Amino acid sequence: MLGMAAPAAAHNVLVSSDPKEKSSLDAGPTTVTLTFDQPVQGGEGINTVSVTDGSGGHYEVAGAPTVSSNVVTAQVNALGAAGEYTVGYRILSADGHPVSGSLTFTLTKAGTGTATKAPENQSAAPLTPADEGGMPIWPWIAGAVVLLGGGVWFALRGGGAQK
Repeated sequence: MLGMAAPAAAHNVLVSSDPKEKSSLDAGPTTVTLTFDQPVQGGEGINTVSVTDGSGGHYEVAGAPTVSSNVVTAQVNALGAAGEYTVGYRILSADGHPVSGSLTFTLTKAGTGTATKAPENQSAAPLTPADEGGMPIWPWIAGAVVLLGGGVWFALRGGGAQK
């Protein structure tokens, strides 16, 4: 039937994490675990997790994140100074769309790690929703205008009735 919309494919949503958003930790985490509401695609170089401090210092994630269904896990090297840290992530959802976001936690006691400069090929900051590759809205607006205009034209011509 014309005019009925197909069901929308929802993108993955972060449902829990370890460390938890806005948590306070005495020691830096050795792993970051991100749990999503749907499966995540696995594969070499597909998903990324980064850890940065409040001044933009980057802390190495040991190896590539691992994926087990809807759970992404990254091994984290030692963190440095006490303060706020941001975990940034970019994953590829099961429907093929990239999803990115971030969460913060506070380290209350300094660790032994040392920050490095963010790698050139990976931004320390997570992508904005505009960077996620979703479909722009203008084709939908243009399609609605064409359909509405065609309907008005058809109605003004008498609905196709013979005179």
